Amino acid sequence: MRIRIVDAFTDRPFSGNPAGVLLLDSFPDDHWLQKVAAEVNLSETAFAHPLPPGGEADWALRWFTPATEVDMCGHATLATAHVLHTTGAATGLVRFAARCGVLGATVAEDGTITMDFPTSTLTPVPAPDGLEKALGAEAVSVHDTAAHIGDLVVELRDEAAVRSLTPDFAALARLSDRGVIATAAAERPERGYDFVSRGFFPRVGIDEDPVTGSAHTALAPFWSARFGRDDLTGFQGGARTGIVRTRLRGDRTLLTGHAVTVVDGELHA
Repeated sequence: MRIRIVDAFTDRPFSGNPAGVLLLDSFPDDHWLQKVAAEVNLSETAFAHPLPPGGEADWALRWFTPATEVDMCGHATLATAHVLHTTGAATGLVRFAARCGVLGATVAEDGTITMDFPTSTLTPVPAPDGLEKALGAEAVSVHDTAAHIGDLVVELRDEAAVRSLTPDFAALARLSDRGVIATAAAERPERGYDFVSRGFFPRVGIDEDPVTGSAHTALAPFWSARFGRDDLTGFQGGARTGIVRTRLRGDRTLLTGHAVTVVDGELHA
C-alpha cells in the first residue's frame, strides 16, 4: 500500500513537522496501526479511509504516535488533507470524523490548507511541583487545556527563554496528560509572527514536536486575549520550525499552513 511522508506547516522540504499518511479501504486492527506508526517513527502517523456518502463526514481519520493513539492532531490532519487533494482523492471541503469530532479542511488557490478545529478551553492553574525545574525556566503563567488536548500551556518571560529551553523530558512526562507547551510573545513581530512556542510530549513518546497544530487551538485563544486580535501567526520549533496561522472563531479555531510531500513509497506489511 502507498505511504507518504508529508512535512506540514511549511512550504519547503525538511522543515515543519513530518507526518506519515496512509489512505486505506478500512481500518485494520489497532495492533497493526500501532506497529506501522512505530515503524514510521514520526510524531504522528495518520490513517484514513473513505466513508459512505451522505454522512456528516467524508473520511474517517485516526492518529498514532510511535507509542499510542491520540485524540487530536493538527499537523497530521494537514498532511492527510494535502495528500487527498494532491492525489485527486478529494476536492473542496474535506470533513474528517475523528475522536475529537468532525474536522474540516479546505485548500486555497495558493495551496494553503485551512483546518477547522474545536477551540480549547483554558483554565489557570498553579504551576505543578517540579514544572519550572523540569523546563529550566520560570513560568509567568500556567493554564490547563481541554480534555482532547491535555497539555499545560506555560507562558515564559520572553522569546529567548522559549528558544533556549533544554527540558528534563523524564520529569516533564509526569506533569500533564499529554504534554507541555512553552510560549511567549514574539520579540520582533516584524519578522512575521506574533508569538512563539515549543511543544514537549514525552508522555506519548515524543520528546519535542516541531509544530503542533492541536496546541494552537489553545495558543490561539490565549494570545488573542492578550493582543485583542482574532487573527494571529505562531512560530513553533527548536531544530525544525514551522508557521501556523490562527483565526479564532468562538468555539472553533481555524489553523492554516502549507504542506509538502517528501516521500511517496510502498509499505510492505
